[in-house]
Amino acid sequence: MKRVLFLCIGNSCRSQMAEGFARTYGGDVMEVGSAGLSPAGIVQPLTQEVMNQKNINIEDQFPKDLGSVNVASYDLIINMSGVKLPGRIPIEVRDWKVEDPIGRAEEVYVTVRDQIEGMVMQLILELRREARRSAPGASVGRTSRRMR
Repeated sequence: MKRVLFLCIGNSCRSQMAEGFARTYGGDVMEVGSAGLSPAGIVQPLTQEVMNQKNINIEDQFPKDLGSVNVASYDLIINMSGVKLPGRIPIEVRDWKVEDPIGRAEEVYVTVRDQIEGMVMQLILELRREARRSAPGASVGRTSRRMR
């Protein structure tokens, strides 16, 4: 099981969406969290609204500061902040280019939500492939064929 941290600026839009999708769709292969470089006071109401349109409730999620998160307990950081992370982080960091919808119209939130959903689904599929490859006995019986 991989531990994945989704990171953006305010932890009120993009990383909250990603956390919601990952919890809902990928709970079999990942444990997730989210944080922000400069967290907002609330998860944006439009973020909650567009996620509810996908039947994903993120009302229990709240903005968290990256400094309050034990980064070393994660296997992967998905960085959507658009900012290069400082220093040497001891785990894998992947940068996802995703527009920040803060202060924009609902249509922008929907576009961003759909982009993040696709990216999270690709990550989930990747992690499921890795899990199958590393499962005990994963290759047993798959490559051999009996000749008659």
